[in-house]
Amino acid sequence: MVFHRGSGTTTGVLDPEAARTTGPAEEGLFYQRCRWCGTAMFHRLLCPVCAGSDLRTERSAGLGVIRHTTVVQRNTPGARNVSLVELAEGFTVRGRVSGPLVAIRTGDRVQLSTASDPVRREPVFKLCEEPYSGWH
Repeated sequence: MVFHRGSGTTTGVLDPEAARTTGPAEEGLFYQRCRWCGTAMFHRLLCPVCAGSDLRTERSAGLGVIRHTTVVQRNTPGARNVSLVELAEGFTVRGRVSGPLVAIRTGDRVQLSTASDPVRREPVFKLCEEPYSGWH
């Protein structure tokens, strides 16, 4: 994942050693933005729009919307969800949303909770609003 020192360049983006040396204050969800066309992307070496290699590293605010979600029940002791989250900066990332599986739906707003799940090394999000519990 891309949670490394925000140096302003893509140097060390795919270097796992750089991810281990990051302190807690510097942890976050980092992405790249093309300096030429302005496209935001996650974990890329070249811009998918213009194929440019001049990318700058930026920190995401962590706010996004779930674009797709599914429940996975293999290779885990219990069911878990895998979601595609479109962040406010304009890029999409695969991650996990914490909460009851029946409450996680496409279109829900989420906030980054942890930059890296300790087991799967993917971002973990939490729902911004409490799920609707029905009429009481």
